[in-house]
Amino acid sequence: MSTKHRCGWCVGDDLFEAYHDTEWGVPVYDDDTLFEFLILETFQAGLSWITILRKRENFRKAFDNFNYKKIANYKQSKINALLQDAGIIRNKLKINATVTNAQAFIKTQQEFGSFSKYIWGFIDGKPIKNKLKNYKDAPANTSLSDAISKDLKKRGFKFVGSTVIYAHMQATGMVNDHEVECFRYNDV
Repeated sequence: MSTKHRCGWCVGDDLFEAYHDTEWGVPVYDDDTLFEFLILETFQAGLSWITILRKRENFRKAFDNFNYKKIANYKQSKINALLQDAGIIRNKLKINATVTNAQAFIKTQQEFGSFSKYIWGFIDGKPIKNKLKNYKDAPANTSLSDAISKDLKKRGFKFVGSTVIYAHMQATGMVNDHEVECFRYNDV
């Protein structure tokens, strides 16, 4: 019986393994999904990714299925309700940033035709394929994530530091940081 070699960070947790096997590192060009990951990465800042994954469905319900058009128009009453929702991370700054980011996301779409064209434009639409032997060798940020972070902040986005952006790049397949021995390395 052969077992699949996976990146070491996900081994041993069914939810982590499923996320790794089906989503992490797969190139995402769909604006709705790019926004979802941006919001999840924003909430992950300072926390572990597994914490966010375990609350993902709660986030989906609380934030109208990550509908950025609805989120951009949230009133204070909705923000207050989110602050009381025990199913999500109840961080006032991050919740407010989600509304701000939805608004900035829409403006960026209007300027570039889609957020996907904007974000993938930093790498000419082609994923960067690293050659990591061990997931621990992956950087927390790069000069590219620094540049994207700086540009996003200029556009009004919040909680988009370079580390958050590099994690977003990994999650959405802009960069392939699967270990070279991982069964997903050549798939994505």
